[in-house]
Amino acid sequence: MTNPNENSAASPDVDPEVKTDTPENGEPPREKVNWLAEFRGLALMLLAVVAFHSLLAKPFYIPSQSMMPSLLVGDRLVVSKYPYGWSWVSASFHVLPRGNWRILGRTPEYGDIVIAVPPDRDEDYIKRVVALPGDRIAVVNGQIILNGKAVPQAVEPPLQLPVDPNAACTPEDYPRLKVRKPSGKEVCELPVLRETMPNGATYVVIDHMQQRLDNMAEITVPEGHVFLMGDNRDHSADSRADTWERGLGGPVPLANIGGRAEFITFSLDGTESLNPLTWWSALRGDRAFQSLRPAIVAKPATGAEQ
Repeated sequence: MTNPNENSAASPDVDPEVKTDTPENGEPPREKVNWLAEFRGLALMLLAVVAFHSLLAKPFYIPSQSMMPSLLVGDRLVVSKYPYGWSWVSASFHVLPRGNWRILGRTPEYGDIVIAVPPDRDEDYIKRVVALPGDRIAVVNGQIILNGKAVPQAVEPPLQLPVDPNAACTPEDYPRLKVRKPSGKEVCELPVLRETMPNGATYVVIDHMQQRLDNMAEITVPEGHVFLMGDNRDHSADSRADTWERGLGGPVPLANIGGRAEFITFSLDGTESLNPLTWWSALRGDRAFQSLRPAIVAKPATGAEQ
């Protein structure tokens, strides 16, 4: 005799041994990840970043003191890539072969802070333009002589730069210049000069001792080249220094100029660590968004010719 409850327990259209695709919790099944589409999207994003860095602008970090006081170790800044056109050096990571070609090439102006690559290394240097194609330039006792005329240098009050891990003011580099103020705070008291170029571009340089690069015989800057110097004149390997001294080895081809420094985004004093909580206290708040374009003063009017 059959039990009538057994027949009613299951629908005759459902096989109890067959499992459905619906999860036990009733949620619909998850779609499979299209890894090919994910990698394609990531590649396009990276390509866009590289193109932006190569053609428009790129962030840079300052690791040396050669451009003090305009730039300090720990400064982060933005360099625009388009003001002088594009060349092999414009590409991020310098992946293109070296050459003299340029696209929409233009010449920098006196006083511009530029990124330059030395002739023997794929490194980025940051220096200031002090002579243009065709100029005659010499250096006498630390003062630039441009086309036979001394570039004006006016003495300004000493700069008191706070001492921190990124501006240590070591006695080896800056003998007798570290000073402790009555408050107990240590500063590096640096003698500064305001230099003014023929186009009116003016900026401050540091020159605190006599050294070999303070004197250079006159040379003529070749066409398609510029002469570059650091603002920290006693601690800069620039166009005055040979390549074996890690300098630029003379005037720099315009094809080796990678862009113009525009402004500082933020600056850290070296006290930060991997702990994000230390980053705020390490900020040099007064340096954020400072422009790196030189100030321009009016050139003196010339009298009428008789």
